[in-house]
Amino acid sequence: MAGLIRREDIDQVRERARIDEIVGEQVSLRPAGVGALKGLCPFHDERTPSFHVRPAQGYYHCFGCGEGGDVINFVENIHHLSFTEAVQYLADKTGVTLHYEENGTGNRKDPNHVSRARIIEANRNAAQFFRSQLGSKEGELARNFLSARGFDWDATAKFSLGYAPNSWDSLLVYLRKRGFTEPELAASGLFSKGQRGLYDRFRGRVIWPICGLTGEVVGFGARRLSEEDKGPKYLNTPETAAYKKSQVLYGIEMAKKAISKERRIVVVEGYTDVMAAHLSGVECAVATCGTAFSAGHVQIVRRLLGDSADPAAGVLLSSGKARGGEVIFTFDGDAAGQKAALHAFGEDQAFASQTFVAIEPSGKDPCDLWQEQGGSAVRALVDSRRPLFEFVLRTILKAYNLDTSEGRVNGLRAAAPVVSRIRDVALRSEYTRRLAGWVGMPEGEVRQIVHNASRAQTRTVPGAGNGLAADPYGARGTAGAGQGGNSAVPDARAAITLPDNSDPVANLERRALECLLQLPASLFGLGIETVSPTAFRVPMFSALFSAVSSLGGLEKYAELWRGAEDELGLQGKPAVILANKRWIELLNAQVGQQLQSLLSALVVSPLPQDDPKRLNDYARGVWEAMIRGDLSRQIAEIKARLQRCDPQDQQYQQIFSELMRLENTRRKLQERK
Repeated sequence: MAGLIRREDIDQVRERARIDEIVGEQVSLRPAGVGALKGLCPFHDERTPSFHVRPAQGYYHCFGCGEGGDVINFVENIHHLSFTEAVQYLADKTGVTLHYEENGTGNRKDPNHVSRARIIEANRNAAQFFRSQLGSKEGELARNFLSARGFDWDATAKFSLGYAPNSWDSLLVYLRKRGFTEPELAASGLFSKGQRGLYDRFRGRVIWPICGLTGEVVGFGARRLSEEDKGPKYLNTPETAAYKKSQVLYGIEMAKKAISKERRIVVVEGYTDVMAAHLSGVECAVATCGTAFSAGHVQIVRRLLGDSADPAAGVLLSSGKARGGEVIFTFDGDAAGQKAALHAFGEDQAFASQTFVAIEPSGKDPCDLWQEQGGSAVRALVDSRRPLFEFVLRTILKAYNLDTSEGRVNGLRAAAPVVSRIRDVALRSEYTRRLAGWVGMPEGEVRQIVHNASRAQTRTVPGAGNGLAADPYGARGTAGAGQGGNSAVPDARAAITLPDNSDPVANLERRALECLLQLPASLFGLGIETVSPTAFRVPMFSALFSAVSSLGGLEKYAELWRGAEDELGLQGKPAVILANKRWIELLNAQVGQQLQSLLSALVVSPLPQDDPKRLNDYARGVWEAMIRGDLSRQIAEIKARLQRCDPQDQQYQQIFSELMRLENTRRKLQERK
């Protein structure tokens, strides 16, 4: 596993990635006041825009569903990426070179000094090259292969298929002409190394580009076309900085919208199966790339399904679909297919979704079905799914002669641990009842054996104990926490309910925090440092202001402003914008998840003025009202203390002097008004 990304690099990514541009790729934004934009939320259906973006602060927030955060959070949630993946994605877009730390200290350097971005660029060029070669004279062999399986030119274009010429250096020459260096070519995985140097890895094969969630080409799959080719039938890109076979799914970039919408993912075995499924209308189909379905794949699926860690989320509804979504595996009906299904069961406990198996009785895969019977047959195969638990139990019991007493007892002993591992209590009870019927033994005895198996076995499935698969990316546990922790699903921002604006006190407190977060440069000289968190009646407002005070308040902001001016070598608006972003980032890193949601809401809340000068006056006016209110509260408390204090008491004069100081401060504030 790669080390943690250096904190300085993460900060640089945040500063370089313009949130309005990144969000604008997904959402149509329009002006909504000074320095604010708004549009329809991409995270929930709505007709009236409630999704706001503040470019200067680098934050977004939806007042409809509660989603909010910085540019990294947005990329995590919109593309279903982990924190580290989102940082890498933005680094590639902004040209930031990421450095990694090993065991928390020192830099982890790529031995070839090649960035992931350059590998992605090499893959993009290679995909174009392979695509162009499919239409060449030599590519006829590949076209015939695809045509024989029912894939016409439109289908090959849809999936960007290509052909690798049967040459040792055609791609090598092509990429060298485009400026790629020898270390970059060696690190790309597109070439093998011999005694005479690099040579094309893929030769005389049909090519499938393999993309990540965001659509970037991370690697390739290649199938041989000639029996004279003594290499493996399928050949994939080796492990690179961009391609990890246990963390990619072929077709995921095309399937992710359908997966999120339908709450269903269909896992098939091959590239042509994915193509056949999509062309049949099963657009949520994906395939692993030369490896078994693993914990890394579980993470991708869970993020796309929004899979809950709650096992009860997987129960079936009356409609036949699982509340937590469906994961459907299609396998061949032979021994290898059964073995794959048993392996998939090992990963099932990392899902809250209901997991199924779909096997065609005659052993045909989706591509065969599509060729012979059309798309309706593929759809029927998926709809004929059976619960994975049932399939696994029946497969185990097939190994025993249930017509004999010994066979029934041994079959029960083999199957009981499987039932005991079912997290959903209701499902476990149901399968215990079914198991009793299958082995022909009293239900009470079977329940006792399942119970004993549950007590005896040590859970070894990924994520056992917490319902989560281990995170291979070092993803953050809470927003702003950076890396580390265990977060297979991007943390949902806790939706907050702000106090009703009809409450004048709460409304003033909210507006004061909005101004403090969005316009801190306007508030110097007012005496905000004299205000305590107890001045805020609303608990969450008080907690957030306390965090601001702990950070250093406006004094800390002034330090950030000076630092921004020194860094940029200039003053004015650019320095203020940079200081504002760092101000919010520091605060976000200091508070918990609930306050992070409040923070994003206040940072993007529209302010009532359009003119910058009037906006400055508005901010100062709000805080003057806040300070006056706090002074009135303090004066009332001092007067109450005086009434309780004996005039002859030594503390009386000290309390009276404090009262005079506060009254004098309030009078000056009123005169200034």
